[in-house]
Amino acid sequence: MSAREVVIPDIGDAEDVEVIELCVARGDHIDIDGALIVIESDKASMEVPSPFAGTVSEIKVELGEHVNAGHVVAILDVAREAAVPPSEDAVRAEPPAPAEVPPKAPAPPPEPIPATAPVETVSDGAQVYAGPAVRRLARELGVSLREVPGSGPRGRIVKDDVKGFVKAAMTRAAAPTSAGLPRMPAIDFSKFGPVEEVPLTRIRHRGARNLHRSWLNVVHVTQHDEADVTDLEGFRRSLADQAQAKGSKLTLLPFVVKACAENLGAFPRLCASLNPDADGLILKHYRHVGFAVDTEEGLIVPVLRDVDRKGVWELAGEIAELSELARTGRLTPDQLSGGCFTVSSLGRQGGTGFTPIVNAPEIAILGIGRLEMKPRWNGTAFEPRTMLPLSLSYDHRAINGVEGGNFVLELTRLLGDIRRLVL
Repeated sequence: MSAREVVIPDIGDAEDVEVIELCVARGDHIDIDGALIVIESDKASMEVPSPFAGTVSEIKVELGEHVNAGHVVAILDVAREAAVPPSEDAVRAEPPAPAEVPPKAPAPPPEPIPATAPVETVSDGAQVYAGPAVRRLARELGVSLREVPGSGPRGRIVKDDVKGFVKAAMTRAAAPTSAGLPRMPAIDFSKFGPVEEVPLTRIRHRGARNLHRSWLNVVHVTQHDEADVTDLEGFRRSLADQAQAKGSKLTLLPFVVKACAENLGAFPRLCASLNPDADGLILKHYRHVGFAVDTEEGLIVPVLRDVDRKGVWELAGEIAELSELARTGRLTPDQLSGGCFTVSSLGRQGGTGFTPIVNAPEIAILGIGRLEMKPRWNGTAFEPRTMLPLSLSYDHRAINGVEGGNFVLELTRLLGDIRRLVL
Protein backbone atom coordinates (compact mmCIF):
# COMPACT_ATOMS: atom_id res chain seq x y z
CA MET A 1 0.00 0.00 0.00
CA SER A 2 1.26 3.49 -0.83
CA ALA A 3 -0.24 6.94 -0.36
CA ARG A 4 -1.22 8.88 -3.48
CA GLU A 5 -2.63 12.36 -3.99
CA VAL A 6 -5.38 12.82 -6.58
CA VAL A 7 -5.75 16.30 -8.03
CA ILE A 8 -8.25 18.14 -10.24
CA PRO A 9 -7.29 17.32 -13.87
CA ASP A 10 -7.09 19.82 -16.71
CA ILE A 11 -10.50 21.53 -16.94
CA GLY A 12 -9.82 23.72 -19.95
CA ASP A 13 -10.48 27.43 -19.56
CA ALA A 14 -12.82 26.97 -16.57
CA GLU A 15 -11.69 28.58 -13.32
CA ASP A 16 -12.87 28.43 -9.71
CA VAL A 17 -15.25 25.54 -10.35
CA GLU A 18 -17.45 24.56 -7.43
CA VAL A 19 -17.45 21.23 -5.61
CA ILE A 20 -21.13 20.24 -5.65
CA GLU A 21 -20.94 16.62 -4.48
CA LEU A 22 -18.64 14.40 -2.43
CA CYS A 23 -19.04 10.87 -3.75
CA VAL A 24 -16.88 9.12 -1.12
CA ALA A 25 -15.96 9.54 2.53
CA ARG A 26 -12.89 8.70 4.62
CA GLY A 27 -12.46 4.95 4.84
CA ASP A 28 -14.40 4.15 1.67
CA HIS A 29 -12.93 1.79 -0.90
CA ILE A 30 -12.86 3.08 -4.47
CA ASP A 31 -12.07 1.37 -7.78
CA ILE A 32 -10.18 2.77 -10.73
CA ASP A 33 -12.32 5.41 -12.50
CA GLY A 34 -14.70 5.59 -9.56
CA ALA A 35 -16.06 9.08 -8.88
CA LEU A 36 -14.43 10.98 -6.02
CA ILE A 37 -16.22 14.32 -6.33
CA VAL A 38 -18.41 16.22 -8.76
CA ILE A 39 -17.45 19.74 -9.84
CA GLU A 40 -19.48 22.26 -11.78
CA SER A 41 -18.53 25.20 -13.98
CA ASP A 42 -20.88 27.71 -15.55
CA LYS A 43 -21.34 25.32 -18.48
CA ALA A 44 -21.60 21.80 -17.07
CA SER A 45 -20.82 19.44 -14.22
CA MET A 46 -18.25 16.65 -14.35
CA GLU A 47 -16.96 13.86 -12.14
CA VAL A 48 -13.35 13.68 -10.98
CA PRO A 49 -12.43 9.98 -11.26
CA SER A 50 -9.85 8.07 -9.27
CA PRO A 51 -6.85 6.82 -11.27
CA PHE A 52 -6.23 4.19 -8.55
CA ALA A 53 -8.00 1.47 -6.64
CA GLY A 54 -7.63 1.81 -2.90
CA THR A 55 -8.98 3.26 0.33
CA VAL A 56 -9.76 6.92 0.91
CA SER A 57 -7.59 8.14 3.79
CA GLU A 58 -8.39 11.85 3.46
CA ILE A 59 -10.82 14.12 1.61
CA LYS A 60 -9.08 17.43 0.93
CA VAL A 61 -12.05 19.47 -0.36
CA GLU A 62 -15.40 20.56 1.03
CA LEU A 63 -18.85 21.03 -0.45
CA GLY A 64 -19.14 24.49 -1.92
CA GLU A 65 -15.39 24.99 -2.16
CA HIS A 66 -14.04 26.52 -5.37
CA VAL A 67 -11.11 24.67 -6.94
CA ASN A 68 -8.88 24.78 -10.00
CA ALA A 69 -6.73 22.32 -11.98
CA GLY A 70 -4.03 20.84 -9.73
CA HIS A 71 -6.01 21.24 -6.50
CA VAL A 72 -5.66 18.14 -4.29
CA VAL A 73 -8.95 16.27 -4.02
CA ALA A 74 -8.09 13.30 -1.81
CA ILE A 75 -5.32 11.07 -0.51
CA LEU A 76 -5.70 7.35 -1.20
CA ASP A 77 -3.99 4.28 0.22
CA VAL A 78 -3.41 2.65 -3.14
CA ALA A 79 -3.65 -1.04 -3.78
CA ARG A 80 -3.66 -0.95 -7.57
CA GLU A 81 -2.90 1.65 -10.26
CA ALA A 82 -4.41 2.06 -13.68
CA ALA A 83 -2.81 0.07 -16.52
CA VAL A 84 -1.67 3.33 -18.12
CA PRO A 85 -0.48 5.51 -15.26
CA PRO A 86 -1.78 9.07 -15.33
CA SER A 87 0.63 11.92 -15.92
CA GLU A 88 2.47 13.54 -13.08
CA ASP A 89 0.31 16.61 -13.61
CA ALA A 90 -2.75 14.58 -12.69
CA VAL A 91 -1.40 12.53 -9.78
CA ARG A 92 1.59 13.08 -7.53
CA ALA A 93 3.13 10.51 -5.21
CA GLU A 94 3.51 11.56 -1.58
CA PRO A 95 7.26 11.63 -0.86
CA PRO A 96 8.32 9.10 1.77
CA ALA A 97 9.90 10.37 4.99
CA PRO A 98 13.70 9.92 5.21
CA ALA A 99 14.65 6.73 6.97
CA GLU A 100 16.76 8.52 9.64
CA VAL A 101 13.91 10.86 10.64
CA PRO A 102 11.36 9.33 12.99
CA PRO A 103 7.93 9.33 11.40
CA LYS A 104 5.58 12.01 12.55
CA ALA A 105 2.62 11.11 14.65
CA PRO A 106 -0.42 10.62 12.46
CA ALA A 107 -2.65 13.64 12.13
CA PRO A 108 -6.06 13.33 13.77
CA PRO A 109 -8.70 12.21 11.31
CA PRO A 110 -10.78 15.00 9.79
CA GLU A 111 -14.25 15.54 11.08
CA PRO A 112 -16.78 13.57 9.04
CA ILE A 113 -18.74 15.64 6.57
CA PRO A 114 -22.44 15.48 7.43
CA ALA A 115 -25.01 14.48 4.88
CA THR A 116 -26.56 17.89 5.24
CA ALA A 117 -25.36 21.11 6.73
CA PRO A 118 -26.31 21.93 10.35
CA VAL A 119 -29.90 23.12 10.49
CA GLU A 120 -31.16 25.94 12.65
CA THR A 121 -34.83 26.80 12.91
CA VAL A 122 -35.30 30.52 13.44
CA SER A 123 -38.19 32.28 15.11
CA ASP A 124 -40.28 32.70 11.95
CA GLY A 125 -40.21 28.97 11.27
CA ALA A 126 -37.70 29.11 8.42
CA GLN A 127 -34.70 26.79 8.39
CA VAL A 128 -31.11 27.84 7.76
CA TYR A 129 -28.61 25.27 6.42
CA ALA A 130 -25.01 26.32 7.11
CA GLY A 131 -21.84 24.96 8.69
CA PRO A 132 -20.07 26.41 11.75
CA ALA A 133 -17.44 28.27 9.69
CA VAL A 134 -20.13 29.93 7.59
CA ARG A 135 -22.08 30.95 10.71
CA ARG A 136 -18.93 32.40 12.26
CA LEU A 137 -18.21 34.41 9.10
CA ALA A 138 -21.79 35.70 9.05
CA ARG A 139 -21.51 36.83 12.67
CA GLU A 140 -18.22 38.62 11.95
CA LEU A 141 -19.78 40.49 9.00
CA GLY A 142 -23.07 41.20 10.75
CA VAL A 143 -25.10 39.21 8.22
CA SER A 144 -28.38 37.47 9.00
CA LEU A 145 -28.26 34.06 7.36
CA ARG A 146 -32.03 34.17 6.96
CA GLU A 147 -31.50 36.75 4.21
CA VAL A 148 -28.77 34.85 2.34
CA PRO A 149 -29.82 32.50 -0.49
CA GLY A 150 -27.86 29.24 -0.42
CA SER A 151 -26.22 27.89 -3.57
CA GLY A 152 -25.08 24.55 -2.12
CA PRO A 153 -26.89 21.21 -2.22
CA ARG A 154 -30.36 21.36 -0.63
CA GLY A 155 -30.00 25.11 -0.23
CA ARG A 156 -26.88 24.94 1.95
CA ILE A 157 -25.25 28.35 2.52
CA VAL A 158 -21.52 28.43 1.78
CA LYS A 159 -18.95 31.15 2.46
CA ASP A 160 -19.17 32.58 -1.04
CA ASP A 161 -22.91 33.08 -0.56
CA VAL A 162 -22.24 35.25 2.50
CA LYS A 163 -19.46 37.18 0.75
CA GLY A 164 -21.62 37.65 -2.33
CA PHE A 165 -24.50 38.91 -0.19
CA VAL A 166 -22.23 41.51 1.43
CA LYS A 167 -20.74 42.53 -1.93
CA ALA A 168 -24.20 42.94 -3.47
CA ALA A 169 -25.33 45.08 -0.52
CA MET A 170 -22.26 47.31 -0.85
CA THR A 171 -22.77 47.59 -4.63
CA ARG A 172 -26.40 48.60 -4.19
CA ALA A 173 -25.33 51.30 -1.75
CA ALA A 174 -22.64 52.62 -4.10
CA ALA A 175 -24.44 52.60 -7.47
CA PRO A 176 -27.69 51.47 -9.13
CA THR A 177 -25.94 48.52 -10.84
CA SER A 178 -22.53 47.73 -12.29
CA ALA A 179 -23.95 48.58 -15.71
CA GLY A 180 -25.31 51.92 -14.52
CA LEU A 181 -28.88 50.72 -15.08
CA PRO A 182 -31.69 51.32 -12.57
CA ARG A 183 -32.65 48.23 -10.63
CA MET A 184 -36.08 46.70 -10.90
CA PRO A 185 -38.10 47.56 -7.79
CA ALA A 186 -38.72 44.79 -5.27
CA ILE A 187 -42.41 43.84 -5.31
CA ASP A 188 -44.24 41.71 -2.79
CA PHE A 189 -46.26 39.60 -5.21
CA SER A 190 -47.86 37.68 -2.33
CA LYS A 191 -50.20 40.68 -1.93
CA PHE A 192 -51.92 39.58 -5.13
CA GLY A 193 -52.15 35.86 -4.51
CA PRO A 194 -50.18 32.69 -3.62
CA VAL A 195 -46.57 32.70 -4.79
CA GLU A 196 -43.57 30.39 -4.66
CA GLU A 197 -39.93 31.30 -5.23
CA VAL A 198 -37.90 28.58 -6.97
CA PRO A 199 -34.11 29.01 -7.27
CA LEU A 200 -32.48 28.71 -10.68
CA THR A 201 -30.15 25.77 -11.21
CA ARG A 202 -26.47 26.70 -11.20
CA ILE A 203 -26.23 26.27 -14.97
CA ARG A 204 -29.32 28.40 -15.58
CA HIS A 205 -28.08 31.07 -13.17
CA ARG A 206 -24.59 31.25 -14.64
CA GLY A 207 -25.97 30.99 -18.16
CA ALA A 208 -28.23 33.95 -17.43
CA ARG A 209 -25.20 35.98 -16.31
CA ASN A 210 -23.32 35.05 -19.49
CA LEU A 211 -26.29 35.96 -21.70
CA HIS A 212 -26.72 39.27 -19.88
CA ARG A 213 -23.02 40.03 -20.35
CA SER A 214 -23.30 39.22 -24.06
CA TRP A 215 -26.43 41.34 -24.44
CA LEU A 216 -24.73 44.33 -22.80
CA ASN A 217 -21.45 44.01 -24.71
CA VAL A 218 -22.51 42.84 -28.19
CA VAL A 219 -24.21 45.20 -30.65
CA HIS A 220 -26.91 42.78 -31.77
CA VAL A 221 -28.55 42.76 -35.17
CA THR A 222 -30.82 39.91 -36.31
CA GLN A 223 -31.71 39.13 -39.93
CA HIS A 224 -34.54 36.78 -40.84
CA ASP A 225 -35.07 34.69 -43.96
CA GLU A 226 -36.49 31.36 -45.10
CA ALA A 227 -34.79 28.47 -46.85
CA ASP A 228 -36.70 26.21 -49.22
CA VAL A 229 -35.66 22.77 -47.93
CA THR A 230 -38.26 20.74 -49.82
CA ASP A 231 -35.66 18.71 -51.72
CA LEU A 232 -33.39 18.41 -48.66
CA GLU A 233 -36.27 17.08 -46.55
CA GLY A 234 -37.14 14.56 -49.25
CA PHE A 235 -33.52 13.42 -49.39
CA ARG A 236 -33.29 13.19 -45.60
CA ARG A 237 -36.45 11.12 -45.36
CA SER A 238 -35.19 8.77 -48.08
CA LEU A 239 -32.26 7.93 -45.76
CA ALA A 240 -34.50 6.76 -42.91
CA ASP A 241 -33.77 3.05 -43.51
CA GLN A 242 -30.01 3.67 -43.61
CA ALA A 243 -30.23 5.70 -40.42
CA GLN A 244 -32.10 2.90 -38.69
CA ALA A 245 -29.53 0.36 -39.87
CA LYS A 246 -26.77 2.56 -38.42
CA GLY A 247 -28.67 2.89 -35.15
CA SER A 248 -28.80 6.63 -35.75
CA LYS A 249 -31.42 9.34 -36.07
CA LEU A 250 -30.85 11.65 -39.01
CA THR A 251 -32.44 15.04 -38.27
CA LEU A 252 -32.16 18.27 -40.20
CA LEU A 253 -29.59 19.66 -37.75
CA PRO A 254 -26.44 17.95 -39.11
CA PHE A 255 -27.26 19.21 -42.61
CA VAL A 256 -27.64 22.77 -41.30
CA VAL A 257 -24.44 22.55 -39.25
CA LYS A 258 -22.55 21.23 -42.28
CA ALA A 259 -23.93 24.01 -44.50
CA CYS A 260 -22.97 26.65 -41.90
CA ALA A 261 -19.40 25.34 -41.72
CA GLU A 262 -19.15 25.43 -45.52
CA ASN A 263 -20.54 28.96 -45.56
CA LEU A 264 -18.07 30.15 -42.90
CA GLY A 265 -15.29 29.33 -45.34
CA ALA A 266 -16.75 31.86 -47.77
CA PHE A 267 -17.49 34.41 -45.02
CA PRO A 268 -14.52 34.13 -42.62
CA ARG A 269 -15.44 37.29 -40.68
CA LEU A 270 -18.41 35.44 -39.17
CA CYS A 271 -15.94 32.82 -37.91
CA ALA A 272 -13.91 35.41 -35.99
CA SER A 273 -13.83 37.19 -32.63
CA LEU A 274 -13.18 40.79 -31.77
CA ASN A 275 -9.97 41.42 -29.86
CA PRO A 276 -10.32 42.75 -26.28
CA ASP A 277 -9.99 46.37 -27.45
CA ALA A 278 -12.62 45.83 -30.18
CA ASP A 279 -10.30 47.39 -32.75
CA GLY A 280 -9.36 44.22 -34.64
CA LEU A 281 -10.61 40.77 -35.61
CA ILE A 282 -9.09 37.43 -34.62
CA LEU A 283 -9.72 35.27 -37.69
CA LYS A 284 -9.97 31.56 -36.88
CA HIS A 285 -8.73 29.03 -39.40
CA TYR A 286 -10.90 26.25 -38.03
CA ARG A 287 -14.63 25.66 -38.09
CA HIS A 288 -15.83 24.39 -34.73
CA VAL A 289 -19.61 24.78 -34.47
CA GLY A 290 -21.58 24.70 -31.23
CA PHE A 291 -25.20 23.58 -31.01
CA ALA A 292 -27.64 24.30 -28.20
CA VAL A 293 -29.03 21.38 -26.16
CA ASP A 294 -31.99 21.82 -23.81
CA THR A 295 -31.45 19.93 -20.54
CA GLU A 296 -33.21 19.86 -17.18
CA GLU A 297 -30.37 21.95 -15.74
CA GLY A 298 -30.56 24.56 -18.50
CA LEU A 299 -29.25 25.27 -21.98
CA ILE A 300 -25.83 23.75 -22.76
CA VAL A 301 -23.76 24.26 -25.92
CA PRO A 302 -21.47 21.34 -26.88
CA VAL A 303 -18.99 21.99 -29.69
CA LEU A 304 -18.50 19.92 -32.86
CA ARG A 305 -14.89 20.18 -34.02
CA ASP A 306 -13.68 20.53 -37.63
CA VAL A 307 -17.20 20.33 -39.05
CA ASP A 308 -15.93 21.20 -42.53
CA ARG A 309 -13.90 17.96 -42.59
CA LYS A 310 -16.76 15.64 -41.61
CA GLY A 311 -19.71 14.12 -43.41
CA VAL A 312 -23.34 14.32 -42.38
CA TRP A 313 -23.44 10.78 -40.97
CA GLU A 314 -20.44 11.45 -38.73
CA LEU A 315 -21.93 14.75 -37.58
CA ALA A 316 -25.27 13.09 -36.82
CA GLY A 317 -23.51 10.53 -34.62
CA GLU A 318 -21.51 13.19 -32.78
CA ILE A 319 -24.60 15.34 -32.24
CA ALA A 320 -26.47 12.39 -30.72
CA GLU A 321 -23.50 11.46 -28.50
CA LEU A 322 -22.83 15.00 -27.25
CA SER A 323 -26.54 15.63 -26.66
CA GLU A 324 -26.75 12.54 -24.45
CA LEU A 325 -23.62 13.57 -22.53
CA ALA A 326 -25.12 17.05 -22.04
CA ARG A 327 -28.39 15.70 -20.68
CA THR A 328 -26.59 13.39 -18.25
CA GLY A 329 -24.08 16.03 -17.12
CA ARG A 330 -21.03 14.16 -18.42
CA LEU A 331 -19.55 16.64 -20.91
CA THR A 332 -15.88 17.49 -20.47
CA PRO A 333 -14.58 21.09 -20.63
CA ASP A 334 -12.94 20.30 -23.97
CA GLN A 335 -16.35 19.38 -25.41
CA LEU A 336 -17.75 22.75 -24.33
CA SER A 337 -15.03 25.10 -25.57
CA GLY A 338 -13.47 26.33 -28.80
CA GLY A 339 -16.62 27.12 -30.79
CA CYS A 340 -16.50 29.85 -33.44
CA PHE A 341 -20.20 29.79 -34.46
CA THR A 342 -23.37 28.45 -32.82
CA VAL A 343 -26.61 26.94 -34.15
CA SER A 344 -29.71 27.04 -31.94
CA SER A 345 -32.64 24.99 -33.19
CA LEU A 346 -36.10 25.28 -31.66
CA GLY A 347 -37.32 22.34 -33.75
CA ARG A 348 -41.03 21.65 -33.61
CA GLN A 349 -41.44 24.20 -30.81
CA GLY A 350 -39.97 27.00 -32.94
CA GLY A 351 -42.07 29.63 -34.65
CA THR A 352 -41.49 31.82 -37.68
CA GLY A 353 -38.34 33.34 -36.20
CA PHE A 354 -36.64 34.57 -33.04
CA THR A 355 -33.66 36.68 -31.99
CA PRO A 356 -30.92 34.41 -30.62
CA ILE A 357 -28.29 36.09 -28.42
CA VAL A 358 -24.71 35.84 -29.69
CA ASN A 359 -22.62 33.40 -27.66
CA ALA A 360 -19.72 35.83 -27.03
CA PRO A 361 -16.80 35.87 -27.72
CA GLU A 362 -18.25 34.43 -30.94
CA ILE A 363 -19.56 36.98 -33.43
CA ALA A 364 -22.64 35.23 -34.84
CA ILE A 365 -25.32 32.67 -34.04
CA LEU A 366 -27.97 31.05 -36.26
CA GLY A 367 -31.47 30.36 -34.97
CA ILE A 368 -33.65 27.75 -36.70
CA GLY A 369 -37.43 27.81 -36.43
CA ARG A 370 -40.13 25.25 -37.23
CA LEU A 371 -40.50 23.66 -40.68
CA GLU A 372 -43.70 24.79 -42.35
CA MET A 373 -45.43 23.99 -45.61
CA LYS A 374 -46.14 27.20 -47.56
CA PRO A 375 -47.40 28.10 -51.04
CA ARG A 376 -44.58 29.49 -53.19
CA TRP A 377 -44.87 31.05 -56.62
CA ASN A 378 -42.82 29.15 -59.23
CA GLY A 379 -43.41 31.63 -62.04
CA THR A 380 -46.61 30.11 -63.33
CA ALA A 381 -48.46 28.80 -60.29
CA PHE A 382 -48.31 28.37 -56.52
CA GLU A 383 -46.93 25.07 -55.26
CA PRO A 384 -46.46 23.69 -51.73
CA ARG A 385 -42.88 23.98 -50.47
CA THR A 386 -41.25 23.10 -47.13
CA MET A 387 -39.76 26.28 -45.68
CA LEU A 388 -37.24 26.59 -42.83
CA PRO A 389 -37.12 29.92 -40.91
CA LEU A 390 -33.57 31.22 -40.33
CA SER A 391 -32.59 33.98 -37.87
CA LEU A 392 -28.97 35.16 -37.93
CA SER A 393 -27.84 37.37 -35.05
CA TYR A 394 -24.42 38.97 -35.27
CA ASP A 395 -22.23 41.65 -33.70
CA HIS A 396 -22.74 44.77 -35.80
CA ARG A 397 -19.34 46.13 -34.71
CA ALA A 398 -17.68 43.41 -36.80
CA ILE A 399 -20.33 42.47 -39.37
CA ASN A 400 -22.32 44.93 -41.44
CA GLY A 401 -25.78 44.34 -42.85
CA VAL A 402 -24.55 43.46 -46.33
CA GLU A 403 -22.21 40.77 -45.01
CA GLY A 404 -24.91 39.33 -42.76
CA GLY A 405 -27.46 39.40 -45.57
CA ASN A 406 -25.09 37.71 -48.03
CA PHE A 407 -24.28 35.00 -45.48
CA VAL A 408 -27.96 34.20 -45.01
CA LEU A 409 -28.64 34.33 -48.75
CA GLU A 410 -25.85 31.88 -49.54
CA LEU A 411 -26.96 29.63 -46.68
CA THR A 412 -30.48 29.44 -48.14
CA ARG A 413 -28.95 28.42 -51.48
CA LEU A 414 -26.88 25.67 -49.88
CA LEU A 415 -29.87 24.31 -47.98
CA GLY A 416 -32.04 24.61 -51.07
CA ASP A 417 -29.67 22.46 -53.08
CA ILE A 418 -27.45 20.37 -50.81
CA ARG A 419 -25.44 19.22 -53.83
CA ARG A 420 -23.63 22.56 -53.67
CA LEU A 421 -21.75 21.25 -50.60
CA VAL A 422 -19.71 18.90 -52.79
CA LEU A 423 -18.68 21.57 -55.29
